[in-house]
Amino acid sequence: MGKTTEEKALEIAQLLEDGKGTDVKVLDVSELNSWTDFFVICTVTSSTMQQGLAKQVKDYVKANDMEIHVTNRKAPDGDDWNLIDIGPVVVHLMSAAAREFYDLEKLWHAGKVLR
Repeated sequence: MGKTTEEKALEIAQLLEDGKGTDVKVLDVSELNSWTDFFVICTVTSSTMQQGLAKQVKDYVKANDMEIHVTNRKAPDGDDWNLIDIGPVVVHLMSAAAREFYDLEKLWHAGKVLR
């Protein structure tokens, strides 16, 4: 039997933590919207770290029969926030400043924190 979406979200969180991402959180937002079930939020300290962690997430996605949905953004991707949409899991790689400014945990406070 395959892994549940929750197990995959938690494995992605562990992958980010192993890659030295900090303050990694998994939020269950499945009851709050119709477009995703889990947010994985991670603070990164540099664009190099962000790119490395994004590559690890993409490798995990390929290895686990998941698919990345291309996001259309009006502004070019900056170093502050890299969003990786995997459908039922959305990964947010954020600088400390962006994480504090956008405060997704507060915005989605009704979500259940899984880690």
